[in-house]
Amino acid sequence: MTAAPISIRQVKLKAISEMREAYRAEQDCQVVHDSIHAPRGWTREFAIAEGDRVVAYASLAVDGPWRNKPTLYELYVMPDRRSRAFALFEAFLEATRPPAFEVQSNDLLLTTLAVTFARELATEKVVFRDNETTSHTIPGATLRCLTPPAEIREAMTVRAGGGEWALEVAGTAVGKGGILFHYNPPYGDIYMEVDEPHQRRGYGCYLVQELKRLCREFGGVPGARCDPTNTASRRTLQRAGLVPYAHILTGAFRQPAR
Repeated sequence: MTAAPISIRQVKLKAISEMREAYRAEQDCQVVHDSIHAPRGWTREFAIAEGDRVVAYASLAVDGPWRNKPTLYELYVMPDRRSRAFALFEAFLEATRPPAFEVQSNDLLLTTLAVTFARELATEKVVFRDNETTSHTIPGATLRCLTPPAEIREAMTVRAGGGEWALEVAGTAVGKGGILFHYNPPYGDIYMEVDEPHQRRGYGCYLVQELKRLCREFGGVPGARCDPTNTASRRTLQRAGLVPYAHILTGAFRQPAR
């Protein structure tokens, strides 16, 4: 049987919304680049069709850090058409010619497709998910909320912004951290920083542990990211019960000849 011809066309975000929900459900994790769709003008969405049926979509980031370098970061193929994944992907590359990609390595389909045509492959971030509840204690430690709770809940609703807390030990500020909700619900991304004079005392893993707890109290699911070369951060996140599960891979595409 002759395969239906493949066509690529740019569409509005609304046109791929159902497939995007299927993509989120299938990933079942914090999707780091999920929020790129939100700012108007930051993305270009493409429907990929076989004949009259749209069977996939792909998204390019074209503004913010990706201005002047359109970057593929999301792709979904309907399960019953994945036997045609390479043909669909090559047609998309030929039609749009994106110079670069950023993919989350636990997205196995897109990672496999992108790496096949990649050069200059690198890892930008390690992504962590919550794995266990820890019980670290610091005598005299308290977290002081710097963001009104109503503002935090609003950030969770609009998927932008978040909350920040100061860690104080016996009345002395030793660091701060927070939770960002720029990701697919219900995930919150934890960040923290301990002031240099107070490092290597267990404050970091305690702070991450408590931010995880607060994230869940607000109805979120905690996650985190860190630079792959930051050994101290990797160890801190793991001591607080987070485990690595993915990389944010970056690279350039080998452009096919016309």
